[in-house]
Amino acid sequence: MDILKKIELYRKEEEKLKWEGTFGEYLEIIKEKPWVAQSAHSRVYNMIKDSGVEEENSHKRYKFFSNQLFGLEEALEKLVEEYFHPSAKRLDVRKRILLLMGPVSGGKSTLVTMLKRGLEAYSLSDKGAVFGIKGCPMHEDPLHLIPHHLRKDFFDEYSIRIEGNLSPLNMMRLEQEYNGRIEDVLIERVFFSEDRRVGIGTFSPSDPKSQDIADLTGSIDFSTIAEYGSESDPRAYRFDGELNKANRGMMEFQEMLKCDEKFLWHLLSLTQEGNFKAGRFALISADELIVAHTNETEYRSFISNKKNEALHSRIIVMPIPYNLKVSEEEKIYEKMIRESDVADVHIAPHTLRVAAMFTILTRLKEPKKGDIDLVKKMRLYDGESVEGYNQADVKELKKEYGDEGMSGIDPRYVINRISSTIIRKEMTSINALDVLLSLKEGLDQHPSITAELRERYLNYISLARKEYDEIAKKEVQKAFVYSYEESAKTLMENYLDNVEAYCNKVKLRDPLTGEEINPDEKLMRSIEEQIGISENAKKAFREEILIRISAYARKGKRFDYNSHDRLREAIQKKLFADLKDVVKITTSTKTPDEQQLKKVNEVVKRLIDEHGYNSTSANELLRYVGSLLNR
Repeated sequence: MDILKKIELYRKEEEKLKWEGTFGEYLEIIKEKPWVAQSAHSRVYNMIKDSGVEEENSHKRYKFFSNQLFGLEEALEKLVEEYFHPSAKRLDVRKRILLLMGPVSGGKSTLVTMLKRGLEAYSLSDKGAVFGIKGCPMHEDPLHLIPHHLRKDFFDEYSIRIEGNLSPLNMMRLEQEYNGRIEDVLIERVFFSEDRRVGIGTFSPSDPKSQDIADLTGSIDFSTIAEYGSESDPRAYRFDGELNKANRGMMEFQEMLKCDEKFLWHLLSLTQEGNFKAGRFALISADELIVAHTNETEYRSFISNKKNEALHSRIIVMPIPYNLKVSEEEKIYEKMIRESDVADVHIAPHTLRVAAMFTILTRLKEPKKGDIDLVKKMRLYDGESVEGYNQADVKELKKEYGDEGMSGIDPRYVINRISSTIIRKEMTSINALDVLLSLKEGLDQHPSITAELRERYLNYISLARKEYDEIAKKEVQKAFVYSYEESAKTLMENYLDNVEAYCNKVKLRDPLTGEEINPDEKLMRSIEEQIGISENAKKAFREEILIRISAYARKGKRFDYNSHDRLREAIQKKLFADLKDVVKITTSTKTPDEQQLKKVNEVVKRLIDEHGYNSTSANELLRYVGSLLNR
């Protein structure tokens, strides 16, 4: 289907959703679908909840934020459970401005944009349907038409609470256009759209001297005063401020703490009482979620000012820290690269992971426990198993610092350095070393990095480089071992024969001489030591292998090379240790012989076919690992 047909189809679908009817007909709708009359806060909460929730490590993961925000599950869970959920239940939290506080490029703007786009899409769904008084610039809640003295009776019949008063404009229209007949007032379905300024608003402060409060609350249309005869006639007023247009939905208040005081006082009334003052009218009711965002420095400056005390209690501050998981940081870079014009450049496997390691190290704080270093902490946070530690230790580490993740290198810096590497060197393929070098060079140009911080960051680059060295060796190790697959299987069978004899306290028979011999302790230890099995732990490990073999046998399966992850790793490392000389020769000899060349080509092919490298990055990896082994 071409794009024009899709546009036409979308237009037809939107037309089908449109609805217009009298207030009496609207009451039939809410009798059948009471959720239609929900508050703005409730609509946002249900939008998030309806997208799906997963339980993960005793935390809730909301699918609404998936694929856009990474590694912020705990912060987002707190936001939903401590702000949106109680607000949806009409608890007092809804009378607060939501202030997202966090470091630059931490995801605050992305979060607000997701809520906006989400509301636009949700208002097109049955569960998110919104109805307003037809012709009202504020798409006012139709239930405001119910007089105050009848609202208790309405609640008894419909179980729906009504908050807010009918606006001056609709009060006049009710009398003049409908002769006071509430049941005849026309109601229409409303579709949120930031572009059309329906239900979603954005306010950004500019120069305090030139910015007018009308940007928030609307203004008098002087061209109509002659027609209507008075500035207090609601028909002479333009209800086109951001607070007017964001009614029933949400308003983003950008750089709120930099705003002039007179703008902030309007928010006090709106959040606490659900109304604001505009022109020469009575208070105008509005139901909207107000979201602001700022960084920690500005927030500290704001709360230190005594004049802002009244606003402090009207704000709920939600910290949005940097992500602290390497694997999630990697996803952020992948997303940013996908959205760029360098998406076709080959990025060697582990390149983004190594860059993420450096970034996360800059955000972590040194553990207070002396027996754990920063790299181990980084691994634990990412869900890796570190010998001697468990998830309880992770919880303790997170309790050590309340502000961890509020400082460090931001994702944009890393992407800028990757982009710089690609553009400057006109590369079609980059690897981890290229990016680490670029990150190092960029530290001198970063405006907010002090000399002391630079030294610390250089140390983190070194730590990330050491991690990459291990990763690179493992990659080549796997590729080489697969090229010697028969050797690996033979070594495995030999080890298993010896383990079985050891555990059953029997002797083996020499295949050549036929004489009985003791299990080869030297061979078994040479393999077990590759994965850190101590002398004291060898018996338990061997028995574990034997139990696994028996379990497989009971199920009619054969225990093979891939049946035990740790044993496979030990075999690979042992074989690679025996093959190191071959690796050194084949990667450093300028004119390798035919047999060596064949072996290198096999390894390169495996790196390309099964590990995600291209020809350039595979050969670079081999040369680099060769140089590591030759040191």
